[in-house]
Amino acid sequence: MATRGPKPARIILTDDERSQLESWARRRTSAAGLATRSKIVLAAAEGRSNTEVAAWLGVSRPTVTTWRSRFAEHRLDGLVDEPRPGRPRTVTDEQVERLVVLTLETTPADATHWSTRSMAAHLGMSQTTVSRVWRAFGLAPHKTDSWKLSKDPLFVDKVRDVVGLYLDPPERALVLCVDEKTQIQALDRTQPVFPMLPGSPARASHDYVRNGTSSLYAALDITTGKVIGSLHARHRAVEFGKFLRTLDREVPAELDVHLVLDNASTHKTPAIRRWLAAHPRFVLHFTPTSSSWLNLVERWFAELTTKKLRRSTHRSVRALNADVRAWIKTWNDDPKPYVWTKTADEILDSVAHYCKRITEPFPVGAG
Repeated sequence: MATRGPKPARIILTDDERSQLESWARRRTSAAGLATRSKIVLAAAEGRSNTEVAAWLGVSRPTVTTWRSRFAEHRLDGLVDEPRPGRPRTVTDEQVERLVVLTLETTPADATHWSTRSMAAHLGMSQTTVSRVWRAFGLAPHKTDSWKLSKDPLFVDKVRDVVGLYLDPPERALVLCVDEKTQIQALDRTQPVFPMLPGSPARASHDYVRNGTSSLYAALDITTGKVIGSLHARHRAVEFGKFLRTLDREVPAELDVHLVLDNASTHKTPAIRRWLAAHPRFVLHFTPTSSSWLNLVERWFAELTTKKLRRSTHRSVRALNADVRAWIKTWNDDPKPYVWTKTADEILDSVAHYCKRITEPFPVGAG
């Protein structure tokens, strides 16, 4: 015959306790264990048995018994985890704050940035402690990144104009992102390139021989991803005019042509202006100064560099041009358009947020 266990503790909550338990149970930032314990107590206060509470929450009956008893004895404090055994903390909040402030606001006398070793020696801490604090606050003194904020007085208008073309292209028109990749070097290594082997990457000599340069004009169709390219020995307004005439031949006559391009002086010479006036179907949309990221053809140039140019060798400009033309042909056999997703408002909000972030003091206590 089964025997009865001890009678579960009766739970009666005050209004403040109930409010706190409900907050812990539903707040997303609560630890999962604390939220479950709060639900156990709330269910117990409704008069449910330990077995009913365990089945409802999907926990074991002993778990319900433990936290019900803990609450009955210690109230809200009984639900909080007790200190765990282990080595006591050796670094105070004040030491952490000093470490973070020194990292952000100072540099060592003999270097441009702190290392874990130099900071540890300076503060009398272990290198492991410095590394752990830096990770916690997202600090990496050895890293640097580049950025440049456009000072174009028409920045907002130009962003809205170009992004509007990407997100809602005009009907009966072709939108082409145009730019030139200048000074592409025909480089040949001074010694043969060793092929990749198991356990060993491909190896090339660090020095090279220059065999001339070439300049590529490219127009990326944002709808299909196809590219119209033209290679020239120089990159003057004369070459840009030739490229415009190439686009005029390639694009069907019944379509307008909207060109997204930068503010290079070769795009605005009197000769170019006269040609554009004689060909009114061409409409130019200039990106803001220092905003090449807004021109999608730059993304295509990055692929050309990564997949073809960076590791190739050429003994002449003719060989370089042949390789680039072949790569463009291969690309156009299976083009992949780049899909722009951010609206102009999202971009402007992001720029404003970043400017605000870098000008406000760092909240050391928020770590």
